[in-house]
Amino acid sequence: MTTATGRPPRILVVDDVPENVRLLEAVLAPRGYDVLTAGDGVEALRLVESEQPDLILLDVLMPGLDGYAVCSRLRENDDTAVLPVIMVTSSVGSEKTKAIEAGADDFIPKPFNHDELLTRVRSLLRIKRYHDTIKELNRTLEERVAAQVAELERLRRLRRFLSPQLADALGSDEEASVLASHRREVAMLFADLRGWTSFVDTAEPEELMRVLGEFHGAVGRLVKDFDATVGFLEGDGVQLFFNDPIEIPDAPLRAVRLALALREEMAELIPLWRKRGYELDFGVGLALGYATCGEVGFEGRSDYAAIGSVTNLASRLADEAAGGQVLIAQRLYAEVESAVEVEHAGEFTLKGFRKPVSGYSVVALR
Repeated sequence: MTTATGRPPRILVVDDVPENVRLLEAVLAPRGYDVLTAGDGVEALRLVESEQPDLILLDVLMPGLDGYAVCSRLRENDDTAVLPVIMVTSSVGSEKTKAIEAGADDFIPKPFNHDELLTRVRSLLRIKRYHDTIKELNRTLEERVAAQVAELERLRRLRRFLSPQLADALGSDEEASVLASHRREVAMLFADLRGWTSFVDTAEPEELMRVLGEFHGAVGRLVKDFDATVGFLEGDGVQLFFNDPIEIPDAPLRAVRLALALREEMAELIPLWRKRGYELDFGVGLALGYATCGEVGFEGRSDYAAIGSVTNLASRLADEAAGGQVLIAQRLYAEVESAVEVEHAGEFTLKGFRKPVSGYSVVALR
C-alpha cells in the first residue's frame, strides 16, 4: 500500500516502553511501512508536526502527556483532526471509552494479535488515503476556480477594449461564424468633433484627454442603450454601426435615434467646453448599405470591422455636417421617413463618389 502521494505509509509508534516500540516496529517495518518512534507525548506531537505521519499507534499510559491528552490535542488542530489514531490499551473497559472520547479512531488491547493489528492499520490507512485524495482534489479545484475567476476578471477588463455586442458574440457558440468574413446590410454612423485640429495645437495634453474622456463617455452611455457596435474610437472620431454582429430589425431608425440622443448629450457638453475656452462642436453622418464584416488584422492583433462604400459615405457626410448637424443619406432616409422630420440639405460632391449625393438634415423624431 502507498499513500496518495505514492510514498510508503508513515506510521508513528508512541510508547514509553522501548520493548513495546521494538515489537511494533518489527511487525510493521517488514510490511513496507516507514516507522517513526517517540518515547513520550511531547516528542510525539513534535514528530507529527515535522514528519506528518499517516497513522499513529498511541500508548495510553505515559509520563507527562498521556495518550488521551495527545489525541485530544491532535483533534483540536485542523491539520491533524482526521489523522488516524489507534490507541494501544491494556484493557477494553474504561480505557476504551476514554480513548473514543479523546478522539481515537480505533483501539487494540495489549497483548495484541499481529494479524488483527495489521488489518486495522490497513483499514485506517485506506480511509486516510481516500481523505488525502479528496483533500488534494479540493485543493486543486480551489486553485482551478481561483484561476478561472482571475481569467474571468481579466476578460472583464478586456471587454472595455471591445464593442459590447462583439464581446458578447465572442463568448457565444457563434464565435467562429461571427469572426468569419460575411456580407451584411448595416446602418453606419460617424461622429467627430469640429475645431479639433486647432484645439490640439493650443491645448495641454491633460485638457485633450479630459475632452476626449467626456466625448467618449457620452458616446459610451448610448452604445449599450441602442445596441450599437463600436467600429473605432480614434481621437475626435467615432464609428458605430448597427445590425452586425447581432442582427436587429430597426437598425436605420436606431442609428438615427442614437445620433439625436448624442446631439442632446453634446448640447450640454459644448457650452461647458466653451466656458473653458474650447471652440469645439460636433457633426454626424449616417448611411445605410451593405458592408463586408468580420475580423481583420494579423496574428496577435486584430479588429472587427465593417468595410464598404457605406462606410465611406457615412464618413464623408460627417465631414460635410455643420456643427450640431445630423446628416443622413437618401437610402437611409427612405427607411426612416415616417419616423423623422428632416430638411433637405442639398447635393454633396463627395470624395470617392462619382455622382453628387443627396443629404438630409434630421430635425427631430416625429
